Amino acid sequence: MYVTVANETEAEQIARTVVGEQLAACANLLGAIRSVYWWEGKVCESEEVALVLKTSAARKPELIARIKNLHSYECPSIVCLPIADGNPAFLEWIRKETEKPQS
Repeated sequence: MYVTVANETEAEQIARTVVGEQLAACANLLGAIRSVYWWEGKVCESEEVALVLKTSAARKPELIARIKNLHSYECPSIVCLPIADGNPAFLEWIRKETEKPQS
């Protein structure tokens, strides 16, 4: 999942929260980026921070909802990118780390 946020503080807060709640197995804070986008009838530019969050398909809806709840933007950029393939052990680690805790 690819997400942009307003600043590093917000990125860290979202990352720590969703990993701590096991909605994501890992969060990569990619650092400062410059975004150019169309918003409310005009071209805008801003500094943002990009996050890559690794989760299972099963936790994706909950993760999206939680990010929206934590995010400062009216319409946060949350884009789900499918994992087509990868290191099987790493993919299994993501699945295990994002399993819902048993009640």
